[in-house]
Amino acid sequence: MTEEQRAAAGHGRRIVVGISGGIAAYKAVQLVRELVLAGHDVHVIATEAALRFVGRPTLEAISRNPVHTDLYEGVAEVRHVAIGQAAELIIIAPATANTIARLAAGIADDLLTNAVLASTAPLVIAPAMHTEMWRHPATVANVAQLRARGVTIIGPEAGQLTGADSGIGRMSEPADIARGALAVLAPRELAGLRVVVSAGGTREPLDPVRFIGNRSSGRQGVELALAAAARGAEVLLVAAHLEVETPANLPRIEVGTTEELRAAMQEQAASADVVIMAAAVADYRPERVAEAKLKKAETGEALGISLVQNPDILRELVAARRPGQTIVGFAAETEPDEERLLAIAAAKARRKGSDLLVVNRVGWHEGFGAATDSRVAILGADGRVLAEAAGSKSVVAGRVLDVLTELRK
Repeated sequence: MTEEQRAAAGHGRRIVVGISGGIAAYKAVQLVRELVLAGHDVHVIATEAALRFVGRPTLEAISRNPVHTDLYEGVAEVRHVAIGQAAELIIIAPATANTIARLAAGIADDLLTNAVLASTAPLVIAPAMHTEMWRHPATVANVAQLRARGVTIIGPEAGQLTGADSGIGRMSEPADIARGALAVLAPRELAGLRVVVSAGGTREPLDPVRFIGNRSSGRQGVELALAAAARGAEVLLVAAHLEVETPANLPRIEVGTTEELRAAMQEQAASADVVIMAAAVADYRPERVAEAKLKKAETGEALGISLVQNPDILRELVAARRPGQTIVGFAAETEPDEERLLAIAAAKARRKGSDLLVVNRVGWHEGFGAATDSRVAILGADGRVLAEAAGSKSVVAGRVLDVLTELRK
């Protein structure tokens, strides 16, 4: 956690970190360290299974407090209730499928679940499990139930799992969990604002089965929408072919082509306080769309396609901007040289006219669709670099909203 993040965290809070029994428990050590270095009073509740993965001495040394495990310890002081009552925030990381199921059912058969039931503090969980377990209907229903109760879910991410498995289910990185959890305690500076976020990538059909598109997964736009909602905003996501899961309680409109995205954004922007154009828009579309599948036997060895330019949605939104509205654009560039990249971005920022322009480098192995770290520069309407951000899509989303909030002030 940076010095800036520590300063933003405010005064120290009493935070309970619950650790359940999964291999990702080793990451909880770094999460506790992040919170302690941010000035918080951290108390760890580890399940018996968790202590099979990480030792009590390590957790006590990092947290600077005794680690609690046994439901029947401190009975005279009613510790199983007192810990939850005193907490200002509870974070469970990792949260296994079993732990999530018990939380959803209100079962309190160990110290951790007792503390949760005895607390009125915000609850944040960071799931970690194999892909099949995360996608199982029981887990999906349990997560939906917890969300409906106001529980904040951070992750999971796609990546390498235990053994040779790979897929969604990897616990989010400790720094991202710490940032997301502390945001729950932060002032809801976007409360009362309506925020419209576009995400994903548009596709332009060639025929009923083929299209021209891009490799955007929509991950960054979704993270922006979730971060804005966490800060109190009323959020609508305009989604174009997302390749990431979104919470059931996040309102969304589905679009396909650039023209559909254009119509949706123009309609929704009319009543929005903040518009974030994070979707990757196809710059061109086929001049003619075939009514039937194009066949090699009919087209021959070469197929010529005439493309026409799509409208510039961001510039149109800026032109129609109403007083007090803030518009954020995104630009993906392949320029490898940092200085030239920023020069291109500055020229684009001045040309587009949006209040902020977020530029990031993309290529064959970076940017679009990547679940790994990103690096962006955030420019003002005059082309000046106002801030930079590096880290996960979640971290980038938080920094963009930090800059946006300052700008609106």
